[in-house]
Amino acid sequence: VFKRFVEIGRVAFISFGPHAGKLVAIVDVIDQNRALVDGPCSGVRRQAMPFKCMQLTDFVLKFPHSARQKCVRLAWEKENINEKWAATRWAKKIEAREKKAKMTDFDRYKVMKAKKMRNRIIKHEMKKLQKMSSKKGKKPEKSEKPEKSEKAPKSEKVQKAPKAQK
Repeated sequence: VFKRFVEIGRVAFISFGPHAGKLVAIVDVIDQNRALVDGPCSGVRRQAMPFKCMQLTDFVLKFPHSARQKCVRLAWEKENINEKWAATRWAKKIEAREKKAKMTDFDRYKVMKAKKMRNRIIKHEMKKLQKMSSKKGKKPEKSEKPEKSEKAPKSEKVQKAPKAQK
């Protein structure tokens, strides 16, 4: 069910244009395609903006239509919109995307090495758990044979890992 309607006081995220990435509040609806918006705490001056540029959020402020900037600012601060926005998954995802885009080559290299190390640890622990479960589930005679076959590929993988690091 659709719950985000264009209404007076609806907070919107500007997705593209000169104010991309900022939050605004819809102050008045001009026509089917545009709205009068104001972003008192995000640095966006009162202006007409097309709905195509905006993505509606879950936040709604309470103020009369065509309210002055002072009234919008008071409602914005009363509802702590900036703090609520920063706590959303949407804002965190945007922040992570920007952080990833700003990474240097060395930062990407460090992330790659950390992921490799993490995956190696996970793989090692999974092998331990698989051995434990195979020992518990089977008879002692049958469990010895799979262990030997598992140890051989494991030693090959250990030998391959130092080559990959060089």
